[in-house]
Amino acid sequence: QVQLIESGGGLVQAGGSLRLSCARSGRSSGTMGWFRQAPGKEREAVAAIRWSAGNPYYADSVKGRFTISRDNAKNTVYLQMNNLKPEDTAVYYCAADTYDYHSPLNDRTYDYWGQGTQVTVSS
Repeated sequence: QVQLIESGGGLVQAGGSLRLSCARSGRSSGTMGWFRQAPGKEREAVAAIRWSAGNPYYADSVKGRFTISRDNAKNTVYLQMNNLKPEDTAVYYCAADTYDYHSPLNDRTYDYWGQGTQVTVSS
């Protein structure tokens, strides 16, 4: 069983930065992703990374502002969020897909999910 523990959420002003962390139990493999859900909206993909090769993938809405990375030694995935906007306000979830060949931004392929961390961007 894979456990995912997120941290790093909080309140920030527009234009500010936050870094989210997702610590994973057990051996890391497959694909790791970040998704978010705002009140009244469907969950959407933010970014994903193939654990072995490190290939990153981004939603259009965050390209150029967010960076996903992983630390093999710490079994941790990060989401560096810069130039945050009020529309980035949401609960952010870390997720793990056992495999590395699924579409990385499709949330239906992910097997394990963290508890979520709130990100609030004030205008």
